[in-house]
Formats: sequence, structure tokens, C-alpha cells
Amino acid sequence: MPTALVTGATAGIGAAFARRLAADGYDLVLVARDTDRLTTLAAELGGSVEVLPADLSTEPGLAAVAERLGGHVDLLVNNAGATLNRSFLKSTADDEAWLLRLNVLAVMRLTHAALPAMTDRGNGSVINVSSASSFAPVMPGSTYPASKAWVTHFSESIGRSVGRFGVHVMALCPGYTRTEFHSRAGIDVSKTPSWMWLQADDVVAHGLRDLARGRLVSVPNWKYKVAVFGMRHAPRGLFARVANDTRGRIGRDNL
Repeated sequence: MPTALVTGATAGIGAAFARRLAADGYDLVLVARDTDRLTTLAAELGGSVEVLPADLSTEPGLAAVAERLGGHVDLLVNNAGATLNRSFLKSTADDEAWLLRLNVLAVMRLTHAALPAMTDRGNGSVINVSSASSFAPVMPGSTYPASKAWVTHFSESIGRSVGRFGVHVMALCPGYTRTEFHSRAGIDVSKTPSWMWLQADDVVAHGLRDLARGRLVSVPNWKYKVAVFGMRHAPRGLFARVANDTRGRIGRDNL
């Protein structure tokens, strides 16, 4: 049976990946900080599920997961990530470094750990969960889109280089998705229009379809495809005015 390792597996998009991959017949390695939630999810899924508690913002946590990736893993889903509910000016250097360790360094380290075995045997896939916000600074004052821009461009670049070995690397770039992500960061999204929200199961299904098609970047839902096109091609002045208006509507203080 194929084996998939999923980080940030106990909630949101990570849990949706775990459920879908279990249904598709994968053996699973589930990574998250909360041992109790990992154990509960493993019992819910049944089948062959290995739990690996690890904090990927720390060196010991990263090292433990990187070592596991040295074994046989057919699919790596780098889903763990976070944001800060404050602007760069109101943040601390330590908090920003924590964000970069989780959103950037962990993705790089685990992708680097997984690829040698995949390229040696001539098959394997990596999905790095990024964000539609990675295509432009849509949250003025926030460093989150910048961290996800790195994930998107990194995935596309590495994906182009390893394709000749039969290995696929893809950035999955969803928009607003119904998960614990915003509430954990203390972000008030009550004013976000309902039409902007995606369901985690739909994001996963779209991402796996695009992976099978060999896409390097996947943007789920036509509404976000249109938004990404606008972010890439709209005049910067116009985009800045829209972004500032969006800041107020989602309740984010980015002064």
C-alpha cells in the first residue's frame, strides 16, 4: 500500500487530507503537536495509521519528521502553518521568526528530506499547502502572504527540477477555508462574505486532481482562480486600494 505523511493533520485541510487518503487506501503517518488529537484521529480513521507528535517550529520536531521521511513515503503533504493576528510593526522579531520556521523552514526541510528517496526510485509526490494570498500582499502589514509566496515559488521551482525523475511537487493555494486556522490566530472573520469560503474536503479533492494532472500550482475554485488572475495582472495602485479595503472588512489590524 502507498504511504502518505501529512503534517498539521489534526484539523482543517490536514485532517481532510488524512480522511481522503485513508479512504483512498493509503497507509498514513500523521504529524501534529497534540498527541491526544492525533491518537483520536488515528482511531477514527482505522487502518494503518502511525502517529508522530512533533512541533515543526523546533529543531527536534523537524529532525524527527525528516528522519521518518528517509523511509518509504509516497506522498508528503506539508500542511502545517500559521499566521499572526498583528502587523509587522506590532509584532516581535521572535514571533516573526517562529512564523518563518513553521511556514518556510519546515516546508524546505521536509521537502528536502523526502525527495532523495523519491527521485532514487522514480516516483513520489509532495503537496505544499500554500495560499491564494501568496500571489500578492493582500494583507497590508502582515508577513503571512510573503511566507506563502515563498512556498508557492519554491514548490513550482523544485517541481520543474524533479519532474524528469518521475516526482511531482505542487503548491496548493486555497482561499478562505472553513478550518480552525483563523480562530486559532484570534482573527475575526465574521465580516468575510459567505461566498468567499471553501470547504476543506473540496480543497483536498481539487488538489489531488491537479496533482494527478501534473500541475505545479493548484488554485481551488473558479472564484479564486479569477482572484489570482487579478492579483497577478491588476495595476499595483488599484490592487493596493482593494487590499486596504479588504483589511478593514476582515477585522485585521495592520497599522
